[in-house]
Amino acid sequence: MTSFAAQPPAAAITRIIPGLALCVAVTAAAFVLQQGEQALFGRAWLEALVLAIMIGTTVRTLWTPSARWFPGIGFSAKILLELAVVLLGASISAATIMAAGPWLLIGIAATVAAAIICSFAIGKLLRLPTRMALLIACGNSICGNSAIAAVAPVIGADGDDVAASIGFTAVLGVAVVLGLPVLGVALHMSGLQYGALAGLTVYAVPQVIAAAAPLGATAVQMGTLVKLVRVLMLGPVCVILSLTTAGLRDETGDTTTDQRPARGHPPLHHLVPWFILGFLALVALRSCNLIPHAALAPMGTAATLLTVVSMAALGLGVDVRTVAQAGGRVTTAVVLSLAVLGTISLTLIHMLHLA
Repeated sequence: MTSFAAQPPAAAITRIIPGLALCVAVTAAAFVLQQGEQALFGRAWLEALVLAIMIGTTVRTLWTPSARWFPGIGFSAKILLELAVVLLGASISAATIMAAGPWLLIGIAATVAAAIICSFAIGKLLRLPTRMALLIACGNSICGNSAIAAVAPVIGADGDDVAASIGFTAVLGVAVVLGLPVLGVALHMSGLQYGALAGLTVYAVPQVIAAAAPLGATAVQMGTLVKLVRVLMLGPVCVILSLTTAGLRDETGDTTTDQRPARGHPPLHHLVPWFILGFLALVALRSCNLIPHAALAPMGTAATLLTVVSMAALGLGVDVRTVAQAGGRVTTAVVLSLAVLGTISLTLIHMLHLA
């Protein structure tokens, strides 16, 4: 079969239209519901970002799309998301990064390291296979699916382990996005504090935006910054694992070689994704006042719209029945690992006295 990238542009566009149109329809429904909330209650308690996830998840759970929908859903979840993250760079200047302070950056690295160690220990205590325990630990502690995809070839993970880990990440990620704002309000957190919490605990960049949005622009900016620093930890983690798990990669286990992902070091673009470089480039341009002021608002609006569409695609990729099909030990390991990450994150925020 011809790969998507190798197809003529017209054929590639034709393939993505059905799924993209579905994501746009879910996005439109989310904005309509948000406007309905505004009219009924005077404010939108659930932002379009969150509503798009909920609607998409509901549709996916009630209906299994055929193969013709997948290219457009995948395009919306990946390419549109990455473009949205790049555009977000225009809303953050070097002054914002410097205001975070070096201790926050050090704290993020320490949080990721501590969370990986604790999560791995939980997995082993629950007698999970080593590879599964590592995938859960890295997925929870860094960036969900991206971390799992990058770590899998480094440790020679089985295809079944990867699929189970990613399925859990999708379902639990949505639950965190919906529940974290409630925790932030209950703890009376400021926008800066809550943004740091979202950036430290939520899996994916767009999910951080969705989780942070209810507490305002400051929370979104802080959450995005913290999350991207957290994502940058993926490179060092993969390097360390590649140096410490050589024996694990050599094990054949119970799975045949053709069922495993390719082993070895992940490509550079998996360690430092292009959209992070694009994000940092726009941060630099904004800091040097090289982005016209008149362009900032349209870029922000475009980033928001693209993010909501990607959230719709994310929801359309989540089947909540995945949790019911998983084993109790895996479920327990994932939930406990996330609880540990949240506890470590709250401790860091308290120690740094973020105002």
